[in-house]
Amino acid sequence: MKKNIYVVGAVIVHKGRILCAQRGERQSLALKWEFPGGKIESGETPQEALKREILEEMNCTVEIGRQVEHTVYEYEFGVVHLTTFYCKLLSGVPSLTEHANIEWLHVTELNSLDWAPADIPAIHKLMNQPLPF
Repeated sequence: MKKNIYVVGAVIVHKGRILCAQRGERQSLALKWEFPGGKIESGETPQEALKREILEEMNCTVEIGRQVEHTVYEYEFGVVHLTTFYCKLLSGVPSLTEHANIEWLHVTELNSLDWAPADIPAIHKLMNQPLPF
C-alpha cells in the first residue's frame, strides 16, 4: 500500500498574475511546475502549513483565502492529497530557496508550463473562474 502524503499549495495572486514555481532538478518530479507549498505537519491546519511553507520556501508572508481545489493523485512514490488555496502576498518578494525558477503568469498562460499532475485540476478550475483579487 502506498504512503498518503498530505500537502498544500498556494495560488498566490498579485497584480492579476499567479506565482508558478519550478521544482528543483534533484527533487521528485524534477523541473515540473507547481504551486509553491509543502507537507502538512502533525498538529497543523492546512492554512497554518501553507503560511509556514511559503515563509520557508519563498521568504514571503501570505494571507490565505478560500480553497481552490482538492486533488488526490497517485504517483509512484505515494498518493498525494493536494489542497490549493488562493493567497494574497502581504510582504516580501518571492525568492528561490528550493525551486529552480519562478514565473508570474496570467491565468491564460498557465497551460504553457509542464505542471506536476496533481496541480492540473486546480489550473483547470483557475481558467474557468475569475481571480478573487
